[in-house]
Amino acid sequence: MLILKNAMIVEFSPPAVRNGIDIVIEGTNIIEVSPGAAEKYKAETIIDLKGSLVMPGIVCSHNHFYSGLARGIMANIKPSPDFISILQNLWWRLDRAIDEEILYYSGLVCSLEAIRCGTTAVIDHHASPAYIKGSLRVLKQAFEETGLRGITCYETTNRNGGMTEVEAGIEENVEFAVLCDKDKRDSNNTHLVETMIGGHAPVTIPDDALLLMKEAIDETGRGIHIHAAEDRYDVSYSHHVYGKDVIQRLADFGLINEKALIAHGVFLSDNDIELLNKSDAYLVHNARSNMNNNVGYNTKIPQYKNFALGTDGIGSDMLEEFKFAYFKHKDIGGPLWPDSYLQFLFSGNNLLERYFGANFGKVAKGYKADLTIFDYNSPTPLLEQNIGGHIAFGLDSRDVDTVIINGKVVLKNRQFTFDVKPIYDNARKAAQRLWDKMDT
Repeated sequence: MLILKNAMIVEFSPPAVRNGIDIVIEGTNIIEVSPGAAEKYKAETIIDLKGSLVMPGIVCSHNHFYSGLARGIMANIKPSPDFISILQNLWWRLDRAIDEEILYYSGLVCSLEAIRCGTTAVIDHHASPAYIKGSLRVLKQAFEETGLRGITCYETTNRNGGMTEVEAGIEENVEFAVLCDKDKRDSNNTHLVETMIGGHAPVTIPDDALLLMKEAIDETGRGIHIHAAEDRYDVSYSHHVYGKDVIQRLADFGLINEKALIAHGVFLSDNDIELLNKSDAYLVHNARSNMNNNVGYNTKIPQYKNFALGTDGIGSDMLEEFKFAYFKHKDIGGPLWPDSYLQFLFSGNNLLERYFGANFGKVAKGYKADLTIFDYNSPTPLLEQNIGGHIAFGLDSRDVDTVIINGKVVLKNRQFTFDVKPIYDNARKAAQRLWDKMDT
């Protein structure tokens, strides 16, 4: 049993601030939240927070852990004037160069940095065309060794090997789903890692591949995780080749449901948005990535029923992503205020609930004990009405002190519970080898 005494609890949805509260954790769940609750129990560990701020778990709802060793990349990258050339000259060369060791260390450092930033769960989207079979198990290992909660998948695509590559990607997703189901049965619901059925983007997924993805969804009970309308080219290609809007094409194959996660959606039509809303599906916005790739801005954010935030591989610092997303929205004259972005930050927890079959996103009895503790000395009153404003203009990942995931302390007093230096030493070697492979 773990007890957190004298906490200031700050929740996102609905916004709430409570002072002087004790949090009692048994196993992976919160069993009581109330003033003075610590006096009722005998616990192995008691942490007196002395009024420190406790938030429910923060989720990065779209990420690419395979890109973790691309930071400062020194490979020979040709000038890339548009999004397709960025993919061809950088990312599709990088993912083809990934092998098991490179993926392992990329997954480890990305997991560590997510935790260090106060992120308790990451929804990952993976690609390594030269190492498909077994790749998701490697990412699972990285999640579990660091203690990070995650959902991952392999992005089905035909861009390197036609239908042979498609079938290998589908097989990897289905086999990994079977493994996750086994974990869930065998671990008394303490498992950390789940899966989706991944797809790269409609532009590299022919109709035959969409049929196979639907079969995988039916077989596994999962939903799709796919990029769509990240760039205008994806939309134009769908209209030219298939005569359909992007989401309409996916929906015609039965791929849009309450477990579907669509990343980006910068250029989705009003009809596509209506399809997502009616299906209770999710759109994940990646503001920094969109800015970095100069693909444009999603001007239709207020139209979405379910809307969450991700990073698309630019780290896992969701408090920084919150700020960029909000300020970019205001920069283009958007009508939303920080309280809307607080809801977007919370929404990833709803995605977790749909896959783990447990309660996430609140500091309350019966919820998973995924918590972030901040050493945040606010210079102004912190109230339920202004939580979003504190995140937009003050609270930062530098304030993260302790992180608890699945009831386990994985970061305490800004330090991991194990030596991470060898991991970073080996990651740098793996990164150099990755860069060298890209140029050979």
